[in-house]
Amino acid sequence: MASGDGEKSAPRNGNGKGSGEAGHGVGASGDAKTRRTAGRTPCELCPLRMLDHFRPFSQPELDFVSTFKMGELAVDPGTTVLAEGTRAAHLYTVLDGWGFRYKTLEDGRRQILNFLMPGDLVGLQGSLMGEMQHSVEALSPMSLCVFERTRLHEIFENYSDLAYDLTWIASREERILDENLLSIGRRTALERAAYLLVFLYQRGRAVRLFGGANNIVTITQQHVADTLGLSIVHTNKTLRKLAQRGLVRWAERGYEVLDEEALMEIAHFEGYKEKRRPFI
Repeated sequence: MASGDGEKSAPRNGNGKGSGEAGHGVGASGDAKTRRTAGRTPCELCPLRMLDHFRPFSQPELDFVSTFKMGELAVDPGTTVLAEGTRAAHLYTVLDGWGFRYKTLEDGRRQILNFLMPGDLVGLQGSLMGEMQHSVEALSPMSLCVFERTRLHEIFENYSDLAYDLTWIASREERILDENLLSIGRRTALERAAYLLVFLYQRGRAVRLFGGANNIVTITQQHVADTLGLSIVHTNKTLRKLAQRGLVRWAERGYEVLDEEALMEIAHFEGYKEKRRPFI
């Protein structure tokens, strides 16, 4: 995708993955072919329910979700969880770890659309469109709750609050995409980089994703480039400017935010303000 300054995102290899990224793991159904975890986290003890960031279930909702959940799936970094153009039998909620949604052009150029973090629903689009219109890849080791897609109608028939939650989740996704489109269309390279770095940091902090004393956001500069619609060279130069100003620090595994307010000011971004949100 062309950037605002005329640059294009870095070309990828023919299967839409960058060098060293796995494109394996998807069966004919479109679901990740990887091991199911031996254990299963009871919904009553779900670690996401312990976070103030998520709204609590009523007891009837909790009882339903406990039966709606088929099991759990563990995937490795680089695994394709869902593939564009396939039909997937399952929906997923991210329990731990994170990944991203993306689309590719025929020549292999990739655009990352959004990032998936704990509590996010994966694969809802396939319930309406039939085939998946994008792919999903794990960015870190991920644990996902698995749901049977054919039972989705039970939520709308019997659990109005959960049905509203699904609508809220879809609307939230639209809002995030609006902001991303604003970045690619109107923000400068420096502004869009500042926005992405502080937005991912704030989202991850809300769900305690990155942990550790420094809250390192574990992402590569290639992923940043594919999100911003810039070449890897231009992305590297832009990120270096932010680092030279003392706003971020890049390490081997990702980046650390040093000045959150300054990044927000550069990006003309008021901050990630979700106080409480639903999940399935």
